[in-house]
Amino acid sequence: MDNIVNSFVTLAAANTGGYSSIILIVLMIALMYFFMIRPQQKQRKQHQEMMNELHKGDEVVTIGRLHGKIDEVNKENQTVTLDCEGIYLTFDMVAIARVLKRAGEAEQPAQQAAETQASAGKDDAAETETTDNAADAKSADDDQESK
Repeated sequence: MDNIVNSFVTLAAANTGGYSSIILIVLMIALMYFFMIRPQQKQRKQHQEMMNELHKGDEVVTIGRLHGKIDEVNKENQTVTLDCEGIYLTFDMVAIARVLKRAGEAEQPAQQAAETQASAGKDDAAETETTDNAADAKSADDDQESK
């Protein structure tokens, strides 16, 4: 990055054409804003929204890759207490990297998975039945041909 800045400054100093050096510096600042500052602000805003939506029962991952379930959210102190298999640990809210499951969403996917497995089981049974019937018909045809 320093090499790029130095080359721009050198180019701007070499250009004695009045406004061209100013335009070059403004262009460099604009590029830095759109490629470095703006995406970082966007990411910070998304992380703040996620932290504001933390509730008891959410399954989260910390920045240290520790998985746990939220036991308590303290908005005044900006801390979160995680239940990690019976061990309670207190972290700053900014230490939460991502939310794996929301407290209310944990039940719905489990029900959908059970329904999917039940319907898949029915399909497998029907498919097995069809395969068995086809195999029986083929063996009957083979028996008739051999006679």
